[in-house]
This record gives sequence, structure tokens and C-alpha cells, in this order.
Amino acid sequence: MRTGIVILPEHRWWIAEPKWRAAEQYGFHHAWTYDHIGWRSLVDGPWFSAIPTLSAAAGVTSKIRLGTLVATPNFRHPVPFARELMALDDLSDGRLTIGLGAGGMGYDTTVMGDTLLAPPARAARFAEFVDVLDRLLTQERTTFHGQHYEVVEARSAPGCVQRPRLPFLVAANGPKAMRVAARYGTGWVTTGPETEDVEDWWRGVAAMAARFRDTLDAIGRAKETVDWYLNADSAPVYSLTSVECFRDVVGRAGELGFTDLLAHWPRESGVYAGSEAVLEAVVTEVLPELVRQ
Repeated sequence: MRTGIVILPEHRWWIAEPKWRAAEQYGFHHAWTYDHIGWRSLVDGPWFSAIPTLSAAAGVTSKIRLGTLVATPNFRHPVPFARELMALDDLSDGRLTIGLGAGGMGYDTTVMGDTLLAPPARAARFAEFVDVLDRLLTQERTTFHGQHYEVVEARSAPGCVQRPRLPFLVAANGPKAMRVAARYGTGWVTTGPETEDVEDWWRGVAAMAARFRDTLDAIGRAKETVDWYLNADSAPVYSLTSVECFRDVVGRAGELGFTDLLAHWPRESGVYAGSEAVLEAVVTEVLPELVRQ
């Protein structure tokens, strides 16, 4: 089981930098940040852009993989975004994984005055977004005429450091997004269902894991060719509540076939509130166990 840590882009760099350095020193396999203009209950607080944050993180780390959790079409067009990703892949010397999701109907959309899309339309836009992004990152020139995007003779030199392109981690809970993940994803990530009951959440995660396995089978792709990520902190209980809680989450995720687990850096209050002492204890007591497995 590989582990990753999510560091929200809410701090000025003099506060954030030590966290990114520590993520690598602690032995996490990957580190992530949210790609939003503003996010839920933190929309009125400090918030910084994901790509510059990851660029700075690439400069103070050397081994840990970096990524977005997750980038969406809500405020991005594939052409300029592909350029940003190529630059970041270069800055990180091939350590970038791009997390991609369909996007919700919250602040990222309303702040730009866009019309809120119904779920089927959002799913269709997402499939097109990932398709175009894949083309832009693998082809020298791309022309595309779709329902949501137009691309005319887009150049893509020099391409990604990672070949044929940087990895896609595709967020998917429903069947349409799972088909996108099965086709384009180096990895699949799920948040599980929305519920206040922990056992209901785990049952929902198990059902989603079974559905994704069936989706892979339907296109003839082996489960082992896709990394399975679980966003543990979408559960009703924060994974870093205690060492015992984190160890339990790791065990249950592993039993369901997940290869990677994502937890969030503890915050002082509100969402993901917790103690950095617990994080340090997990690093000391649990992560070495996972390395030995």
C-alpha cells in the first residue's frame, strides 16, 4: 500500500514550504493539492492556485510524486492547461501525476457566471476534456471539433518528460466517469459515497470497487494495469484521528484492492481538523510497516 498526503493550498509559501519538504522526508509516495478557485467551507479564507503551488513544491523536493486532486473542466480549457502540465512535468523532472475530475456545481462554476450543467452534460464534457487533453499531450499537433471544445492546429512541443505522456489519475464514482478512468487512467481515485455512517461508506466503497473492476473487464483491461486510489478523508471519520484509525483504514482499503491511500495534512480547525502529532506518529509507526509488506 502506497500512501499520499494532501496539502491544501491555503497557506503563504513560508508556511507551506516546510510541509511539502516534510511530506518527502516522511516517506510519503506522493503529495497533492486541490485545484479549485475556492473550495466549500474554505471559500472565504486564504486560497492559492494549484499549478504555481506544485511548481514551488517541485523546487523544494526531489523524489516524491506531485499532483492535483483534482483538476476539472469547470474553469480550464485543455489547450492552455496542457501547456501548464508540460511545464510542470519538466520542472518536476517527470514527477507529475495529473488528477482529473468532472467537477461539481459549486463556487468554481458560479464565480465565473457560467451556467450550471446537469450531471449528464458534466459527464459528457469531462469525457471530452480528458480525450482532448490526452491528444494534446501525446500528439505534435491537434485539431479537434467537439460538443464542448474546439482545438485548431494546437502545437505540443516539446511534449512531456514522461512518455508517452504524464499519468492521469481519474476521479470516478459513477459509471460514465469510470469508463473514462478505465480508458485513459493510469490510476483511478474514488471518494466513496456521501453518508454520515462509516460502515455505509465502506460498503459503498466496496460496491464502487466492484463496479470499476467490471468496467475494466468490459474493455479487456487488467486490474493490475491501473493503480487504485482511495480518498480516505471523504469518509465520515478523518483518517488521522488516531494511529489506530489510520491503521484500520489502511487494512480495509487493502482488502478491497486499493493500491494507494490518500490522507490530508491535519488542520487546526474545521474540515480535516486534527493533530500533527498523530501524523508524525503515523509516519513513525505505520508507514514503515507498509514499506515492509
